[in-house]
Amino acid sequence: MSKLKIAIQKSGRLSEKSLSLLKESGISLSNGTRKLKSVARNFPLEVLFLRNSDIPKYVEQGVADVGIIGENVLWEKKSIVENRMPLGFAKCRMCLAVPRGMDYPGIEYFQGKTVATSYPNILKKYFTKNNIKAEVETINGSVEIAPGIGLAAGIFDIVSTGSTLLVNGLQEVETVLKSQATLIATPNLPEEKNALLDKLIFRIKALQTAKSNKYILLNAPNDAIEAISNVLPGMKSPTVLPLAEAGWSSLHSVVNEDNFWEVIDQLKQLGAEGILVIPIEKMIV
Repeated sequence: MSKLKIAIQKSGRLSEKSLSLLKESGISLSNGTRKLKSVARNFPLEVLFLRNSDIPKYVEQGVADVGIIGENVLWEKKSIVENRMPLGFAKCRMCLAVPRGMDYPGIEYFQGKTVATSYPNILKKYFTKNNIKAEVETINGSVEIAPGIGLAAGIFDIVSTGSTLLVNGLQEVETVLKSQATLIATPNLPEEKNALLDKLIFRIKALQTAKSNKYILLNAPNDAIEAISNVLPGMKSPTVLPLAEAGWSSLHSVVNEDNFWEVIDQLKQLGAEGILVIPIEKMIV
């Protein structure tokens, strides 16, 4: 039986998150995580540990069938791959930054100036779109130091918390793109491998759905069940179980994280008591 080959970053934050995702998806790796490759014991999967910037190329060429990569790297490399699904972690912004404290007039500030970046293709496209003619200086490494040493008037880089910019005396002035980790695949995967990928995606979606929902249990008087059920539709409808105390029932359902507190407020107003909220490990819909 063929194995699905997945490429992930060999070290760093994206690597840790990717390995955690595989583990949460029920995939157990057999021979460590710091070698060139690792084979799963309980799923036909082989993990290749590669340099971040090489992953799009190897997936495009079919050396790896799929890969986990930041969208920022994918956009920069312009590789011909299928973007199968966003993964919801390793989120960041791609921003332009200038020395802190300066009076920034707008995007026209960069007209005729030099901007340092590790993502020249994305930046050039953005400048062209905004009719800005600037010199793009490509740097592989610590882009943040460029203004301080007089190499550039500003930088374009990924930003997560902004602490690195702060340390280097810089301030964000333009958010160009927002990025996160994504699952990419070789175009036209063989049917057998595509079936394996579909199984992996099914597991990942179950994890994503679970993380965006909470399991809720509450007690309520029977005359409030209908009104509460309208607030708590759940996946189809709430589960209603009678309590030992006459006239009361226990309702079990699922609440989306986005409107959780709003729903809780409504439940309390309708007479719900003893509300318990439990994380969901996996959720199949």
